[in-house]
Amino acid sequence: MQTVRTKAGAITFGLIGYLFLVEIVSGVLQGYYVPLISDLVKYLHIRDADFNWFEAAQLLLSALVVPILAKLGDMFGHKRILLVSTVLTASASWALVVADNFTTFLIAWALQGFYVVWLPLEVALIFDRGRRTGRGASQTRRAAGFLVVALEAGAIVGALLGGRVFGWFGHNVPLTLAIPAIAVTLVFFAVLFGVPESTPLPGRRLDVTGFSLLTIGLLLITSGLTFLRLNGLEAWWVYILIVLGVLVFVPFGLYELKQDDPAIDLRVLRQPNMWPVQLTAGLIGISLLGAQAPLSAYAGTDPTAGYGLGLDSGDRSTLIGVYLISMIGGALLFPLVSRWFSPRVALIIAAFLVAVGYLLFVPFHLETWQVFLNMFIAGIGSGALVGAMPAAAAAAAPRGQTGIVAALTNTTKTIGGSFASAIFGIVLAMGVLAAATTTASSLTGYLTVWTICGVGALVAAVLLFFVPRLAFADASSEETVGVETASLD
Repeated sequence: MQTVRTKAGAITFGLIGYLFLVEIVSGVLQGYYVPLISDLVKYLHIRDADFNWFEAAQLLLSALVVPILAKLGDMFGHKRILLVSTVLTASASWALVVADNFTTFLIAWALQGFYVVWLPLEVALIFDRGRRTGRGASQTRRAAGFLVVALEAGAIVGALLGGRVFGWFGHNVPLTLAIPAIAVTLVFFAVLFGVPESTPLPGRRLDVTGFSLLTIGLLLITSGLTFLRLNGLEAWWVYILIVLGVLVFVPFGLYELKQDDPAIDLRVLRQPNMWPVQLTAGLIGISLLGAQAPLSAYAGTDPTAGYGLGLDSGDRSTLIGVYLISMIGGALLFPLVSRWFSPRVALIIAAFLVAVGYLLFVPFHLETWQVFLNMFIAGIGSGALVGAMPAAAAAAAPRGQTGIVAALTNTTKTIGGSFASAIFGIVLAMGVLAAATTTASSLTGYLTVWTICGVGALVAAVLLFFVPRLAFADASSEETVGVETASLD
């Protein structure tokens, strides 16, 4: 019995080693370009505000393609689709090297967003390997924690390297952008030679009509939120886009419920061990994707405005570094807390930590140590949830749907982040107009941002109480013994 467990662990460890490299590169892609933004703006001869279109385009593409690619992974093998997405990401990364105008750079930047599907596909691969041992859920939680460590470590490395490489290469933009392109290219070979394929179910089909309706709905909602952020509350037509996007999900739902192999199985999503996880992903996306820019702006605001910390770019980088390190800690702690209590309790604790961290900003935001402490608390909870949500969704999914449900946590997180970015941008812009003596956003705007983040996480924690007590746990000991005995035979 011990031999079988050792072999199963060795297989998982070998798989994680190569996927660890993939997530390091994923983190590098997320951190490398940040210190280069002002230099890219000058290189492309655009305005600072124009760079928002790059982020919006990439978020929009990821929301649209991630569910489709994940479903294809369930159908044809998750490694195969991981390779396809890596080729697309590498091609886009090399296109950035040669892009020298706004349009080509925008297209390449958007297409680079295919890397967002990597983590859901990796979680599905890991769960497929662990399912046969009866310990797939716990193995996936531990592995997802390590992948988040790699992701955040890569983001730190990328942020530290971006500006320095730019200086080493004599401020040559194409040479600087070649570094992440090389990294993604090498990742392709790591996956090709080091990652075993999952076992897809035969007889599957791609629900083209269902995915078309899903794409239209997501396109209308996410583009509406993007235009809301860029045009403000007075742009009445963006609300029409958002409402139309929501209405599209009515025929989508009716159609999907009639399909034997739907694009998204709504019967699975409405189960008590699934819908709270998906909603939690969206609610946590508010703070995870929407709150970092306002935090950086607050930290850099001169205290003479009556608030803010007045930190320079180096100290703001340290603040972000503390947040990323705390996320690493949360990712490593989550499997341990799940073992001590239960996965459900661990998820609830993580969501509460995010809520506490942001709500502490309301009374405690004037001192630097207070901001660092608040972000550290929120970071622990966020780090735990980044890997835990796709892992929990995969554990609750029937065979053949692990990829798509894991990917949906990313899609709902993206929608939550898009919503938050739109609302936060408007709230802070209104603060600028209301402030009579300074151009900085009013303190009320920042308090509103932190309150929304905290309340959103608090609602997520409450929703997780509706999850069954033993959800996301491994198979029973009897099932595990049966699997092990069969393996020995």
